[in-house]
Amino acid sequence: MAVERALAEDLGPEGDLTSSLLPSVDVIAVIVARAAGVLAGRACATEVFRQVDPSVMLRWEVADGDRVSPGQQLAAVTGSRSSVLTAERTALNFLSHLSGIATEVSRYVAAVAGSGRVRDTRKTTPGLRVLEKAAVRAGGGDNHRAGLSEWVMFKDNHLAAITITEGVSAARQRWPERAVYVECDRIEQVDEALAAGADALLFDNMTPQQVLTCVERAEGHDCLLEVSGGITLETVAEYAVTGVDFISVGQLTNSAPALDIALDVV
Repeated sequence: MAVERALAEDLGPEGDLTSSLLPSVDVIAVIVARAAGVLAGRACATEVFRQVDPSVMLRWEVADGDRVSPGQQLAAVTGSRSSVLTAERTALNFLSHLSGIATEVSRYVAAVAGSGRVRDTRKTTPGLRVLEKAAVRAGGGDNHRAGLSEWVMFKDNHLAAITITEGVSAARQRWPERAVYVECDRIEQVDEALAAGADALLFDNMTPQQVLTCVERAEGHDCLLEVSGGITLETVAEYAVTGVDFISVGQLTNSAPALDIALDVV
């Protein structure tokens, strides 16, 4: 669906006017990395070419999750020149965007050095969440919830209308098998969420020292501990060593720079 929408955006209403003027001959093109990074989005790029012209053939030399270097050939594309050029930009947009996410994630994963697990958030491009979360996995990260129906999660705006104790109790009564998360931005909320029996606590916008205090407070309780809010590549290692299970970073999907990838006709 995402590929179909992207092509409709690029080709509507009258198709690729320029490429329609070209001689109908087959060409060989190569998809090449212009910068170092981690590949993601291979299936999307393949689907773009398939939808434009099923006779276009791609031969991939790398897989999602593989590290790539500047000048490295990622795939060979064979088919009609007009079809290859019509599909080019949409295919590269998917590859560059998703590989940029995978590359950014890999940097965070390397920075925590196994001290914690890096997660994404729901701060994704509308309509591309499934693809972006796949890119996070390609970069070595983990996925947070895919949508609002996956589990119960009380955030600050929810807690303006209901107490933590009331919220956890109501969730347990209605959906006894669903996990219940509580976002905490101060120690009193941590204590209340632990007493209420929450399955997971999300420490939001705290300093590493504050997070460490919260982790110590949760000792002996059977719940997941996560930290989020304002965490950067420069600070993620400090949070990872506090003892939390997950570090979630919105920047992984909402502002990762695209990886420079190009297509050249040979």
